[in-house]
Amino acid sequence: MANHKSAQKRIRQNAKRRESNKYYAKTMRNAIKNFRSITEKAEAEALYPKVTSFIDRVAKKDVIHKNKAANLKSKLALHMNKL
Repeated sequence: MANHKSAQKRIRQNAKRRESNKYYAKTMRNAIKNFRSITEKAEAEALYPKVTSFIDRVAKKDVIHKNKAANLKSKLALHMNKL
């Protein structure tokens, strides 16, 4: 275990951030999975802005890289257009 006060604080902060990042990443993955399971175009068009908005928020919090966010949104748009 760390001996310095600052190192102990850093451990606490990292644990808190890791928990938060796990939550946002898992929620994003679930939203993407739900979107990909949609088979009706109208429903997909209604849900697309919400999912992309969430992906952007996760990228803004640096849970995922901005390029990964762009790739995910692109794949979702392709899926929506194929319907």
